[in-house]
Amino acid sequence: MKEKYNITDNDLNLLKSKYKNLKKVLKKLDSNYPVQYLIGNVNFYGYTILVNKNVLIPRFETETLVEKTIKYIKKMNMEASSLLELGTGSGCIAIALKKEIPSLNITAIDINGKAIKLAKKNSKKNKANIYYIKKDLFKYKPINKYDILISNPPYITESDEVDKSIKYEPKKAIFADNSGINYYQYILSTCKEYLNERNIIAFEIGCKQGTRLKKLAKEKFPKAKICIEKDLSNRDRYLFIINE
Repeated sequence: MKEKYNITDNDLNLLKSKYKNLKKVLKKLDSNYPVQYLIGNVNFYGYTILVNKNVLIPRFETETLVEKTIKYIKKMNMEASSLLELGTGSGCIAIALKKEIPSLNITAIDINGKAIKLAKKNSKKNKANIYYIKKDLFKYKPINKYDILISNPPYITESDEVDKSIKYEPKKAIFADNSGINYYQYILSTCKEYLNERNIIAFEIGCKQGTRLKKLAKEKFPKAKICIEKDLSNRDRYLFIINE
C-alpha cells in the first residue's frame, strides 16, 4: 500500500491513526491530493505547523530561508529588532523565527482571513507571540517602522512546470503576474517608507528570477549589499538586501 501511494511508513502510520476509513482517504492520493493536508500538519524547522487547504504547504526551501535569515540577523546583532512578514500563510516563517530568536518583535500579514486564523492557532500551539493582521499587502500602509522584512510571496508563473499536487493549494499563494515578479516589484517600490535605514530584506525567489530581481533591488537600494543565495539543490532561491 505504501509503495502504491508513494508515501512514507511514518505518513502511513499517521493516516492510520487519524482515519477509520483508510481506503477512502488513500484514494485521494490517486488524484495527487497532498498527504500533508490529509495528515493535517507538517514539521517545519523542528516545529509542528498545522496545514489545510487555505494555506500553502511549507517547503524545505523555506526552512533554508529561515536559517539564512537568522544568520544575517545574528551577524548584524539585530536580535532585538522589529520584523514584518508579508504573506504569512500558515505562519511557519514567523513562528520559526520567533522561537529561534524570542527577542524579535514580529508582525505578520496575509490577505486570507482563514490563513490568519490558522496562523494564530499555530502560534498558540507553538507558544509564539506574533501580531497578525488580515490585510492585502498591495493596500497595506504600515504605521510602524521595521528593521527586518521577510517574504515568501507567490512567484510561480502559469507557464511554469509544477507538481500536480499544487492544484489543491491556494492559487493566490502560488501564482504571480509579470513573469512571477509583481509582488517583489511592489514590495521593493514601497518598503523604504516603513523600514528603518539599517535593515534586512529577505525573500524566497524563483530559481530563474535572481538576475532580474538583483537588478531591481540595486535600482531601489543602490548602496545596499545585495546577495543571491542558493538552495540545497544549488539553484538561486533567496535574495537578501542588507542596508547597514
